[in-house]
Amino acid sequence: MTALHDATTALERLDRQPYTYVRRELVEPDWRRFPGWSHVTETQWRDAQWQRVNCVKNVKQLRKVAGDLLTDRFYDDLAKDMDAFATMSMLIPPQMFNTMAVDADLSPDAFTEAFLNDPVRRYMLPVSSDRDPKWPSHPHSQRDSLHEAEMWVVEGLTHRYPTKVLAEMVSTCPQYCGHCTRMDLVGNSTPLIDKHKLTLKPVDRQDQMIEYLKKTPGVRDVVVSGGDVANVPWPQLESFLMRLLDIETVRDVRLATKALAGLPQHWLQPRVVEGLERVARTASRRGVNLAIHTHVNHAQSVTPLVAEAARTALEVGVRDVRNQGVLMKGVNATSDDLLDLCFALQGEANILPYYFYMCDMIPNAEHWRVSVWEAQELQHAIMGYLPGYATPRIVCDVPYVGKRWVHQLAEYDRELGISYWTKNYRTGIELEDAEALDRRYPYYDPISTLGAASQKWWTDQT
Repeated sequence: MTALHDATTALERLDRQPYTYVRRELVEPDWRRFPGWSHVTETQWRDAQWQRVNCVKNVKQLRKVAGDLLTDRFYDDLAKDMDAFATMSMLIPPQMFNTMAVDADLSPDAFTEAFLNDPVRRYMLPVSSDRDPKWPSHPHSQRDSLHEAEMWVVEGLTHRYPTKVLAEMVSTCPQYCGHCTRMDLVGNSTPLIDKHKLTLKPVDRQDQMIEYLKKTPGVRDVVVSGGDVANVPWPQLESFLMRLLDIETVRDVRLATKALAGLPQHWLQPRVVEGLERVARTASRRGVNLAIHTHVNHAQSVTPLVAEAARTALEVGVRDVRNQGVLMKGVNATSDDLLDLCFALQGEANILPYYFYMCDMIPNAEHWRVSVWEAQELQHAIMGYLPGYATPRIVCDVPYVGKRWVHQLAEYDRELGISYWTKNYRTGIELEDAEALDRRYPYYDPISTLGAASQKWWTDQT
């Protein structure tokens, strides 16, 4: 009785903790619950080409997949958003769509309600009722909120930090997230946003990137991104990576791909796995750290296929697979949601929780964004549960400054929701700016998080 009593007491004490860890086995949701995929075999589902061909790209395809599960209540809401608010076009792989409303009742009204409240749906397929009714955009929001294009040294190559560059290989992804920070460039145009375009041929753009890196030995870290590297034909991507590895001063290479979670089938294709192994072995011989950075925002999206893709990359020699999520209200902006996601990534899929970015100040994103003080509280709340190396940092990507931990601000006007930040380096466009390191750069909380008097102040300013 004593041992049983002690065990019961220990469990009761555990329940008193703000968060209780319970190991949850990963599950691949049954895609056959959707009428349009009721006859899809497992072989088809695991096929990357089938996944790409059957992406949900428009309302007609959405209706075909969902059948009678979604009522006109949802489609009317979606139509309003596509006409007035959407900054990204619709593109959802079956794998990602299948992680929405996974446990919903299959009666139309119940499923529609669950679908509208689903965290993955909220950022992959936004609807009008999601948006902030008074402040859909912050007055200081911008299409290229981080001014990356201003810092291009050649087309698509952003030199923002002294030792690091971002190489945008393509302007497309296998999936389009509603909160995309590169909504200025990535994806198809929407009724609201006429997208900018990359103008150079891929081979010419890549040649210019390589030449810049050869003559700029201070750059040691290259993030190869886009868009998404999964949309670069593998032979072209492998060739570019091998050329990067030939540059003596490049010591870190990171491949940015949402597809590891949204289309893991891509990273499980034999030709991709074999090619990745060649690149990884070459990197290892040359002492270069090769990592994959993916983008998962909710534990629902971590499935056995995602874990298989991550482990396969590690098995062929990639040093790390890391996650960079985005902190969003209605998706993951609670300590329980963040910890559930981190334990699913770290404990079940061998993906290291790395960063959670505060959602950037792009148009029509106010309903997702959290204030700096809310982000600080979340950082505090998740400390102590995960191993230190797997405890993600919540960061604010401050325009013209870069990533800063949310506690690193220099000054904070909580009343007006304006924080001020400093930095310790110049970007490529500030090399002649004597005041760059002394200047305080502003960042703005969502106006809806402020008091009535402060909201009126912002109304008067606009």
